[in-house]
Amino acid sequence: MEVMQVVREQITRTLSSKPTSLELFKNKVNALNYGEILKLRQTERLHQEETLAPPVLELKERLKPELLELIRQQRLNRLCQGTKFRKISSRRRQDKLWYCRLSPNHKILHYGDLEEDTDNPPIETLQEKIPVADIKGLLTGKDCPHMKEHKGKQNKEVLDLAFSLTYVEEYSLNFIAPSRTDFCLWTDGLSVLLGREMSSESMRSELDILLSMEIKLRLLDLENVPIPDSAPVVPKPPSNFNFCYDFSQTEQ
Repeated sequence: MEVMQVVREQITRTLSSKPTSLELFKNKVNALNYGEILKLRQTERLHQEETLAPPVLELKERLKPELLELIRQQRLNRLCQGTKFRKISSRRRQDKLWYCRLSPNHKILHYGDLEEDTDNPPIETLQEKIPVADIKGLLTGKDCPHMKEHKGKQNKEVLDLAFSLTYVEEYSLNFIAPSRTDFCLWTDGLSVLLGREMSSESMRSELDILLSMEIKLRLLDLENVPIPDSAPVVPKPPSNFNFCYDFSQTEQ
């Protein structure tokens, strides 16, 4: 049974490195002998024990608010840079473009039609605007008005990129993001503007990466030092503090 597990690990670990030829695959499998497998297992086990230790988990929870604020600022900065969006007409033509960006003070969304060969237009050239204070809600996917209008005609790819802002008098500003990454950046940023929690998969992935990096940096000085599950007991204070130096007396 142990032999089968080792062989399975040899094949799995080798395939994870994506060898480009059968000869390279054979060489890597042969290099992963039983001794190397044991070393890798021990290293991974120690790393897992460190990252799952109660003090480390507590440290992660303390770091989360700071790192989430970093992601929030990044999202708002991205909205201030703006993005080029495409329109979908009744004939499903996708050659018309428009641009939307957030004002530097985070109070107004500016948008307007865009020529195909124009990149990053100045905010002054975008004639339409919506005050952030007037925004009532954020809709995504099939809940968006422009997806309901073409119900049954939109494929899953378009649905996954669609989001809308509703504002005063039941008007809406409808978006089709150019990529899933842009969809996550904009829905996160708009959620921040509306005082909501970010919920995209990009945010969760970035938070995990930042937490992992920050924890590794904090634990550098504790390499090969076992981390106890609980903090040491604080000793009782002494019966008196006569051993302390008295600074209240002025030296002659």
